[in-house]
Order: sequence, then C-alpha cells, then structure tokens
Amino acid sequence: MKVMIILAALMLSATGVVAAEQAKKAPSPAQLAQQEKMKNCNAEAGKKALKGDERKKFMSECLSSKKTKAAAPSAQQDRTASCNAEAGKKALKGDEQKKFMAECLKAGK
Repeated sequence: MKVMIILAALMLSATGVVAAEQAKKAPSPAQLAQQEKMKNCNAEAGKKALKGDERKKFMSECLSSKKTKAAAPSAQQDRTASCNAEAGKKALKGDEQKKFMAECLKAGK
C-alpha cells in the first residue's frame, strides 16, 4: 500500500514538471535569430558534406561571419545619422538637403 502511495506521488510530481516545461515562455527575437543562423550554417555544412573537425571549423567561421555582416548596416546607419545632423546644423531643406545627403553619404564610402 505504501508503495502505491509513493508511486502516485511520484507520478503527480512528474506531471507538474511536464506542465512547467510547457509553460516556458517563447524564445526572444535574438534567440530566434541565433537559431536561424545555426540552421542556415548547418544546412550549408550539410551541402558541403563536412564532417568532424572540418565541420566544427566551418560552423565557427559561418556563425562568426554572420555577425560581422549584421554589423555592416549599423555603420551605414551611423553615417546617415551623422550626415543628417550636419544637414540640420546647416539648416538645409528640401532639394538642398537631399543633394547634401547624397554627397555626404557617397563621401563616407
């Protein structure tokens, strides 16, 4: 009889753990982006039929290169903000501002 009670208690506690796992919150956007990167790099490594150390090296480079590429738009955004601030200081409006922005952004490349 004691064994039955212990088993029932264990089963109830196990269902509580399962319910708690189901209640986990959804992954954050950063986690989803990382999962997508891993998925893409893994698929590319599979296409190249890489195994062992070659695969590890490729995955490391693939994941780190994706981060580098993601940082590039930030530099462009910084340049745009800088040019925009400069145009504001000069009180440029309309076509003059558009022309200035185009020249400023080209000079930044």
